[in-house]
Amino acid sequence: MKKFFAAAIAVLMTASLAACGSTPSSSAAENAAPASSAASTESAPSDAGSGNTYRIGLAQIMEHTSLNQIRDSFTAEMEALGYGPDKVEIDYQNAQSDQSNLNSICQKFAGDGKDLIVAIATPTAISAAAAAPDIPLVFSAVTDPVAAKLVENPDAPEGNITGTSDAIPVDQVFELMNQLTPGVETVGLVYNLGEVNSVAVIEQAKTYLDSKGIGYVEATVTNTSEVQQAAQSLVGKCQAFYTPIDNTVATAMPVYAEVAKQAGLPIYTGADSMVIDGGFATVGIDYTLLGKQTAAMVVKVLEGTPISEIPVETLSNFATVVNTTTAEAIGVTLPGDLLSSAIVVE
Repeated sequence: MKKFFAAAIAVLMTASLAACGSTPSSSAAENAAPASSAASTESAPSDAGSGNTYRIGLAQIMEHTSLNQIRDSFTAEMEALGYGPDKVEIDYQNAQSDQSNLNSICQKFAGDGKDLIVAIATPTAISAAAAAPDIPLVFSAVTDPVAAKLVENPDAPEGNITGTSDAIPVDQVFELMNQLTPGVETVGLVYNLGEVNSVAVIEQAKTYLDSKGIGYVEATVTNTSEVQQAAQSLVGKCQAFYTPIDNTVATAMPVYAEVAKQAGLPIYTGADSMVIDGGFATVGIDYTLLGKQTAAMVVKVLEGTPISEIPVETLSNFATVVNTTTAEAIGVTLPGDLLSSAIVVE
């Protein structure tokens, strides 16, 4: 059941937090441009804050399960690490999928002179980097920070920016597809062309599919209201869907999943939360652990470690996640050995 998900994934992946401390992010897109000059000067947070309290701006582009998991685990872990309300004043803001609102939030953080900004998801990080170049920025769940032009060298960030990546090996997701639904000849790719994180992963997916002789068709969206129609446009043209860690599509996952169920097609996703919300399966990471990892990095910055000495980090342990309710709805029988080792949600 869903309520067992957090406990199950924590047991399977607890070791990953320690292991990923020195793991760099995934490779960048081939044509990634250099990091913007906005992130060229490294600054340390003031130890004054408000009295003796650090002031942190915490921004989130939109509501969906993965991002909420990061937010909640980040704030809880900060307190667990000794940075509760007596030491840290967290100003949490959610842009509710509105880019202009997100820009305004980040500009206000800059105007308020926050000691540090935590940006959840790629669009948030890009906006924060542009609005507040002189404030230390720790991002979370940025799939490809080089392609997003946030850093040039993830192993040794050169400016005010570092953070955590939620990159996963694309080939593992498609290997799972071959195991659970063999014989797929064409994959339907549904994603937001405006999300740098999605485009980078889709390019990796196309490279993999080309190498295996598997075809693909695409339907791109610009907002959540277009997801249902995009998925419907691919029904009859593919035998499975794939969507990367895409914030726009993740927000509309229930309607996307319903289209796929009605068509009897599996959706392979880039995030566990998208499986929880009706997708079929993924090989993914634990976003609760990612939030904790982000908090640990923030504490390093607050305690004086230069950002240049805090590499971008990526969880290195992955878990297979399957939705048994979706499997039943689309007529897929899950192998017993997979069920015994995977994280199962309903």
